[in-house]
Amino acid sequence: MKTWKIYLSGEIHTDWREQIEEGAKAANLPVHFDAPVTDHDASDDCGAVILGHEDNKFWYDHKGAKVNAIRTRTLISEADIVVVRFGDKYKQWNAAFDAGIASALGKSLIVQHDPALNHPLKEIDAAALATAETPAQVVEILRYVITGNLKR
Repeated sequence: MKTWKIYLSGEIHTDWREQIEEGAKAANLPVHFDAPVTDHDASDDCGAVILGHEDNKFWYDHKGAKVNAIRTRTLISEADIVVVRFGDKYKQWNAAFDAGIASALGKSLIVQHDPALNHPLKEIDAAALATAETPAQVVEILRYVITGNLKR
């Protein structure tokens, strides 16, 4: 039986990833989840800590973004399905970029966000194969796609 590789991209301020992982486990789905580094400080500081401090904030962030991109590009390219969640509190430019990479690579893309974001995310939603509002809907999409059984 195939183990599906699912990459969970997007906001890091809520427990949406855990909800999807728990739902997939409860549904006994053959999945493996990957994600970006969700420790905000580690993600911001990795380049400067590993490669040397930068006084200029642009280069400080530049180093971190490139180091993080090694993980992101690799895991998105290996994924069967990419799920990108957009939260309400912050603009997730990185999530939009991940959705674009997934789309360009021909990955199956599921986008999840509140309906209030339908207009600002219309181009990303248009590239997605499914747009969900809740983690539970994402789990149901995964369950249907993987098992072929529709829960009624």
